[in-house]
Amino acid sequence: MYSRTNPAFLRGMTQSRSVTRRDALRLGGMSAAGLALAACGVQGKKVEAPQQDAVAEYWGSKKKNGTLRFANWPLYIDKDGKRYPSLEMFEADTGIKVTYTEAIQDIPTFFGKIQPLLAANNDIGYDLMVLTNGLQLSKAIALGYLVPLDHSKLPNFAANATSVVKNPTWDPNNAHTVPWAGGLTGIAYNPKYVDEVKSIADLWNPKYKGKVGMMLDTQEVANFGMFALGIDPDKSTEADWKKAGEKLKQQRDAGLVRKYYENDYVDALARGDIWITMAWSGDIFQQVAEGKDLRFVVPEEGGTIWTDNLCIPKTSQNPVDALTFMDYVYQPKIATMLVESINYITPVSSAKDLVLADAAKATGKEKAALEQIAESPMIFPSEADMAKLRSYKKLDPGEEKAFEDIFQPITQG
Repeated sequence: MYSRTNPAFLRGMTQSRSVTRRDALRLGGMSAAGLALAACGVQGKKVEAPQQDAVAEYWGSKKKNGTLRFANWPLYIDKDGKRYPSLEMFEADTGIKVTYTEAIQDIPTFFGKIQPLLAANNDIGYDLMVLTNGLQLSKAIALGYLVPLDHSKLPNFAANATSVVKNPTWDPNNAHTVPWAGGLTGIAYNPKYVDEVKSIADLWNPKYKGKVGMMLDTQEVANFGMFALGIDPDKSTEADWKKAGEKLKQQRDAGLVRKYYENDYVDALARGDIWITMAWSGDIFQQVAEGKDLRFVVPEEGGTIWTDNLCIPKTSQNPVDALTFMDYVYQPKIATMLVESINYITPVSSAKDLVLADAAKATGKEKAALEQIAESPMIFPSEADMAKLRSYKKLDPGEEKAFEDIFQPITQG
C-alpha cells in the first residue's frame, strides 16, 4: 500500500515547486497559460489537430520497449524519502523501467536546449516531458516537434479526465498533450488588516495605499488589468492592452502598489508589509498549511489558470512506453497519490473523493493534512471559480513586442 508522505514534506515540495515556476514565469514571460482556454500558434499560424491518418502512420509500427526516460520539474511527483511510489507501481504493473530526471528548471532554458536537437531530428534524451502552456509549447506543436497522440491508447484519460482539460483551443482534442497538473493566479490577503475580498477592485482601494502587492511578470499583471475592466484576455486586442495599461498606471501612480513582486510577495504578505496581493495558489496553500492566517480567492471579475502538460517529443525512442505512462496517471488512485504529494490542481476530479477516503482512514496530523487538501479551493476549485478563470493571451512575435512595450514599463519603470 502506498505510504503517504508526511505533511511537512508536502509543504516543502509545494514551496520548492512554486519557486521554480515563478522563475520560469519571470524568465519566459509566456511560460504559463490556461488548462483549456488559450489559442496558440507560431507567427500567426493556426494550430490544428493532426489528421487521423497521421496518427495511424506514426503509431502503426511502434512497439513497447520496456524503457521510459521522463523529464520533469524538480519536486513535482509523489516522493517518499528516496522513493517515487507512483513510478514504482507503474514499473511493477507494466514492466517498463523508468529513468526519472528533474531536468526542467524553467521552460525557456529547457526548450532552448532541446529545440536544436528536435530541429535536427536528434534524440533529446527523453521520451516524455512536462511543458507549461505558452510560447514554447505552442512553437513545439506548430513546428511538429511533438508526437500526435493515439487516443485509442488513452482510455483512462477519456474516462477520468475532467471536462475542462479536454479539447483545449491551444491543442484541439488534446492532439499532442494531456495535463499533468495546474494552478491559479488570484488574490491573497491578510485578514488581520483586510476584510473579506471578492473583487479585483480591492487592489485599487485607496485604504490599502502602499500595502498592495502586484506581480512583476507582465502577463500576470496584464491579465489583472484586463479583468478589472471586464476584458477577456483571450479575446483582447492591442487597444484593450492600452486600456489595461492605463488602469495599472493609475494604481501605481496613486501610490497603492508597494512593490511589483516575484515570489517574494509571500513573505511580505505574511509579515504584514503588504495586506493584499496578486498570488499563486500553491504558494498560499503552503503558507496556510504551515499555520499562517492568509486567505486566497478567485475574484468575481476573473482569475488566471495555467497548466503543465505531458507530451512526447518526436525523437522519442520509446513512445509507446511514454503513452502508456500518460494514460496510467489518469487512474484515480494514481492521480490521488500525486495530488496528495504535489498539492496542485489535478486533472482527475474524482481524486477529491479518494483524498477524503484516505483522510477517513488516517489519524492525527496526517488526517488533518489530507482533509485540508480535499477542502482547499486552491487544489479543487469550485465550478463557480472555474467559470471565472481565463488564460494568458496568446501572442505572435509582433504582438509580443507591442504587449511588452505597454506593460513592462509599468512593472519595471
